[in-house]
Amino acid sequence: MKKAPFSLTLFTRLSAALCFAFAVSSVSAADSDVSPEVTTPKESMFQAGKSYIARVSDRIVDSVSSKPDEFINRAMEVIGVRYRWDADLPQSGLDGSSFVGYVFKDKLGFLLPRRSTELSRVGKSINRDELQPGDLVFFNTMRLTFSHVGIYVGDNKFIHSPSKGTSVRVDDLSSLYWDKRFDGARRIDSSVNSNDPERQELLNEVNNLKRNSHSL
Repeated sequence: MKKAPFSLTLFTRLSAALCFAFAVSSVSAADSDVSPEVTTPKESMFQAGKSYIARVSDRIVDSVSSKPDEFINRAMEVIGVRYRWDADLPQSGLDGSSFVGYVFKDKLGFLLPRRSTELSRVGKSINRDELQPGDLVFFNTMRLTFSHVGIYVGDNKFIHSPSKGTSVRVDDLSSLYWDKRFDGARRIDSSVNSNDPERQELLNEVNNLKRNSHSL
C-alpha cells in the first residue's frame, strides 16, 4: 500500500505535537483488533493525527465570507512569489497548497491541512455557479483528483501558485486548460458541519491536547 505523504509546515509544529499526543492516547481504542502489546507504527500514529486535525479544521474554522475583500487583498499581495514545492513561506517560495495555507493562516489565523487532497475534505462542497471570493477551487493537474488548489477571487478568476518555473498569479477558470481540469470547489464555513455544542466540545478537546503536549 502506498504511504500517504506527510510534511510538517513551519507554522504547524504545535499541531504535529497535538496529532502525536492524540494518536498515542487513542490508537488502541481506535483499533480493537490490535493487541495492547503490539507496537503501532509511527506512520499510523501520524495518519491518525492528520485525520484528527482535518476534522478539527473542518469543524471550527469560521467563514471567510464575512471579510472577503481583506482576504482577497492579502492573497493578491503574494502575487509574484515563485513556486517552490514543499516550501511554506513567501521568502522561500510557495507551492499550490502551501500558498492557500499561508494566506488563510496569515490573514485569518486558520490552520488548514497541508495537502490539496486533504483540503478537498475541509468545509462545504459547492457547485461552480455558487462560487464566491475566498472559496477554494480544485483541479486535476497530475491525473490525480484534487492535485492542485487555488483561491477564487471573483469574476471567474482564481489566484494560485501553478507549477515549477512560475509564480503566484491570477488565472481564468474558463480558459481551456483550467476549465478542462476543474475538479470541484469548497467553502470554508464551519456552520454547515457543526452546531454550537459540537464546536465547543472540539475546542475543549484541542485545549486539553495543548496542555498534554507540553509533556512531550
